[in-house]
Amino acid sequence: MASSEQKLVEENGSVISSLLDKAKGFIAEKLANIPTPEATVDDVDFKGVSRQGVDYHAKVSVKNPYSQSIPICQISYILKSATRTIASGTIPDPGSLVGKGTTVLDVPVKVAYGIAVSLMKDIGSDWDIDYQLDIGLTIDIPVVGDITIPVSTKGEIKLPSLRDFF
Repeated sequence: MASSEQKLVEENGSVISSLLDKAKGFIAEKLANIPTPEATVDDVDFKGVSRQGVDYHAKVSVKNPYSQSIPICQISYILKSATRTIASGTIPDPGSLVGKGTTVLDVPVKVAYGIAVSLMKDIGSDWDIDYQLDIGLTIDIPVVGDITIPVSTKGEIKLPSLRDFF
C-alpha cells in the first residue's frame, strides 16, 4: 500500500513539474516578445570648459512603444579614445520616458583636465580625436523589471583650443 501511494505522489509530482516547466516556457516566450524602448545617439558635441574639466553633451533619443511613461533608473556612460577610457560616470534618476513618443535625453560627459591635456599632446594639429561612446540606459518596465538598453556610437570630436579656456 505504501508503494502505491508513493507511486501516486511521484506521478503527481511529475505532472506538476511538467506543468511548471510549460508555464515557465510560456512566460519566457511572452517576455521575449514584449516590445522595449529603442535608443539612438543623435549627436555628441563640445559644450565648454568648466573648473572640473572639458564638457561634452550627448543627445540620446529614446522611443517608448508604451502608452504609459516609463521611469529611467539611471544612465551610465563610458567615453573612449582608441582603447583608453577618458571619461565614465552614472546619472541616477534622470526622469522618465514619455508615453507613445520620443524623449531626447541630454547626457553630460566630463573629461578631466589631465586627460584632456594628454590627449591634446597626442593628437597633433587637427584637434580631433576618434571616440567611442557607450551608454547604458536602465529603465523600469512594469512586470518585467529593470532592463538596460545599450547604445553605442563612434565618431570624431573636437578638443578645446586655448581660446576655449580663456
